[in-house]
This record gives sequence, structure tokens and C-alpha cells, in this order.
Amino acid sequence: MTKTENFGYLGYNFQLKILNLIITDKTFAQSIIDSIQSKYFDNQYFKLIMQMMKEYYEKYQSVPSFEGVEQLTQLEISSEMAKKCVIDMLREIKEASFEDHLFIKEKTIKFCKQQELKKAIRKVESILEKGEFESYDKCEEYIREAITIGDGDNGNLEVFHNLEEVLKEDYRHPIPTGIDGIDNLLNGGLAKGELGVILAPTGVGKTTILTRFANTAFNMGYNVLQIFFEDNPKIIQRKHFTCWTGISPQELSDNKEKVLHKADEMKKNGGRLILKKLASDEFTIAQIKNQVRKIMSEGVNLDIVVLDYIDCVIPDRSYNDEWKGEGSVMRKFEGMCHELNLVGWTAAQGNRSSISSEVVTTDQMGGSIKKAQVGHVIISVAKTLQQKELGLATIAITKSRLGKDGIIFENCTFDNATLEIDTQSTQTFLGFEEDKTQRNRKRVQEALERREKILNK
Repeated sequence: MTKTENFGYLGYNFQLKILNLIITDKTFAQSIIDSIQSKYFDNQYFKLIMQMMKEYYEKYQSVPSFEGVEQLTQLEISSEMAKKCVIDMLREIKEASFEDHLFIKEKTIKFCKQQELKKAIRKVESILEKGEFESYDKCEEYIREAITIGDGDNGNLEVFHNLEEVLKEDYRHPIPTGIDGIDNLLNGGLAKGELGVILAPTGVGKTTILTRFANTAFNMGYNVLQIFFEDNPKIIQRKHFTCWTGISPQELSDNKEKVLHKADEMKKNGGRLILKKLASDEFTIAQIKNQVRKIMSEGVNLDIVVLDYIDCVIPDRSYNDEWKGEGSVMRKFEGMCHELNLVGWTAAQGNRSSISSEVVTTDQMGGSIKKAQVGHVIISVAKTLQQKELGLATIAITKSRLGKDGIIFENCTFDNATLEIDTQSTQTFLGFEEDKTQRNRKRVQEALERREKILNK
């Protein structure tokens, strides 16, 4: 084979990293495993490992782990010397650097597309030479299959596929929000590829709750990107130190030593918490995706993106219908989370009627209701004037594809100053409405009693 027909011209380390990604990144592996061939590697042991993985995948429809490849080596390779060389090579593959993984993926996919396109062109030429013009559809199919290599599968899935993974207790691997009542209802939080939306009127605390979610994920060792449009970066930094110290943002300067000590402690946490300020109404999701990819290409394997908030993002093209554009933005954000394997949290503004509501419902989302159709979870936050004064709120799970919805947490602790959020007693929407009726009756009764007293006087 010429140098452009195998990965040899890209170097030894490049081939190590390809094999590492095939074993560790299941989504990438499934997108490429059918088209990548063992002959594309220029090292005999690379070829052997790739061939074992392909045979395993054809049989079990999943890619083996490092331990699985090692077991295959022990079982299928008879030569002790070859066996030792393969196991040593596996250790090298396992230790391969992750820093430029996006470049490796892109180059590998392009290489495989090129090879498949060559095969497709030869098939098409054969059809044309034979004059089989009625087979035009086949020509189109061959070319389409070649150029979509690595773009993901067609979405079809046998119901019995990979049942061992499906039936695992922790099959989703959710990242908690840190608010017990919400996490319990979401079966642990959101998992990668899932999108959650906070719905609240202006001034209620969208940034507060999203910052808590970001802070909790970082505290658990995850890599977090928090994007915001309307706040000063120093304000967001102070909010995080308030989460860690319990000291309100206004009082952090007076407790500088304690804050600096906490900063040194949190630096050892293991995760990354990256804050990114963007200009409002100037960025599309495609541009945000490029920002995310850049961070990941620099070696930060992000787990969660918090976008504060979705209404500040513009559509990537003009729409005659403004609402259609808003729905498109939310759908593209959900698609980004799925494609890059991230947990996504964002917020949406409530409409005018939501400002005075005791409970904010999905139909009170500002702009297009299509935004509500996309999210896996919608959590609303409402505050009456009295609740604002007392640092309380009413939180409701208005939509959930992951567990129960229609649940209300009335008069939760929700302090924008200290970022303390704590769910207490729960009830359903129906129960809340019934209680509301009883509360109204009680108010009427009290008003009648006051009126009676005045008349008696």
C-alpha cells in the first residue's frame, strides 16, 4: 500500500491514539468500526488488535474494553512472544495522550471516508461501464454511504441490542444538581446527551440555580463550562466562592484569607470549572459549539455545559417566523449536547404572566413554545413578593422524560444572596390547586369576619 493508503504517514503515536479512542469512546467507535480496516495500520500488532476488535464487534455489537482485548489476546494468540508484544502494545495504547483527540477523530474519519469513496467510485464506474443506467439509485447510495462515514448511525436499533448495558443499574451515569428533591425526581440528575431547562421570570434567580448546578458538578470532579451573557465574570466567580464558603458575595472581600484558603483547597478537586463570557445576541449555537470544541481540543474533556441563557443565542439563519428560529436554537443546543456527549443545562425567560404566578407552568415560557418541546426536563421557579422578601421560592418539575413530573416544591429555601437552595415538602399540581382553593376560602372567611366586626361596631 502507498503511504496515503494507511495511517503510517501520520506516525506511530497517531495510530496509538486512534486505537485508544476506539476502545474508550464508544460513540466514535460505533461510527467508524465498520469502515476502518486492520490493513490501515502499518504495525503488525496494531493490525492484530484492530482485527480482534472488529471480530468482537461483529459478534457482540459492542467494542471490547482494554481488559476485554487483553483476554482476547490470551485466548486467541498462541505465540507467547506475540502475546507479550500485543499486551505491551495495549499498555502503550492505554497511556496515549488525550489532548488532541478531536484532531485524531477528524483525521481518522476523513481518511476512512476517502478510502470508502475510492471503493464507491470503482463500483459506480463498473455500473456505468456496463451501461446499467437503471442502477442510478445504487450509484447514489454507494456515494452517500461513503461520504457519511463517521457521521453516526441511521438511528435504527434492535430492541435487544446490548442488553447488559441497558440493564445496568447505573446505565445513565447522571450528574447531580445538588438539590435533593430535584435529583430524586430526575433519578440522580441529568446524564450526558440530555438537556434541562430552567424556566423563570426575570429577576427570580435563573443564574443562581444554574451556578449551583455548575458548582455541584465541579465539586464532584466533573469538567464544567459555564457560559453567560449578561453578568460580569467577577460576579459569577464570587457566586461560586459563596457556594463554597457560605459567605455572601458582598462579604467575600472582608473574609479574604478564608476565601483564598478555600480557593487553594478547591484547586485540588480534580475537575475544571471554566467560565466564559459571550456577547448577547451575537452568537449562534454553531459558534458556541466551536468554542466548546476548542476547549476540548486543548485537553479538557468537558462533561457539562451550562448556558445562561438560551434567549441570548441567535438562530444561525433568518426565519420568516421568529418563533421557529427560537425553537431551532434550542434544538441545536440539544443536538450539540448529544453530539459532544455533554450534559446541557440552560434557562428560558418566562412571559409577562409568569411574573405574578405562584407556580410557573410550561405555557408561560416566553417566545416560542417549541423551546419547551425539546428539553428532556423543564424546571420552573416562581417567587411572590413575600417569598422574595423571605428568601423562598416555589420550584416545579413541569416536564420530565426521566421520572415524575407535575411535582411542586412550595416555599423552598431559595436565597439569591447565599445561593442556598433547599427543597422541602412536595405535592402535585392538583394538590397545590386544591390547597389554593382552600387558602382562598380561608381568606374570604377572614374578610367576612372582619366585615362582620366592623358592622357590629
